[in-house]
Amino acid sequence: MRFKRQAKLEHGLTLIDVAPMVSIIVQLLVFFLLLSPFVFQNSIQVALPKTVTSDVIKEENLIILLNSENVLYLNSAVTTMKELEAALSAAGNKTRPVIIKADRRASLGRIIDIWDLCRKLGIEKINIATDRTQ
Repeated sequence: MRFKRQAKLEHGLTLIDVAPMVSIIVQLLVFFLLLSPFVFQNSIQVALPKTVTSDVIKEENLIILLNSENVLYLNSAVTTMKELEAALSAAGNKTRPVIIKADRRASLGRIIDIWDLCRKLGIEKINIATDRTQ
């Protein structure tokens, strides 16, 4: 039985078999598609304080986040106290609950500043997020 040698193209180029390359690309595509649901969107890490008694809030909230380096976020965007004041006063809805998610190593003075700002703007429902221990 005679096997055909690789076909020669003009100018000495050989044919490239693309089947293995397509197979590898399909495998990579399947791998990344299966891996994508496990990628978490929220990248701000906050270790909430633990409590024995806490309630679950089921309303739409404004989330103010304070990490361990005292960096302030409003709905996952870095902000300053002046920008926070402008955003909270522009929200206009004083009955909409505000949740303060502060890392357990965050400065208590910074948390109080945020709380006072909310009270000054007339926000009625201010909550501090915690993790419930069993």
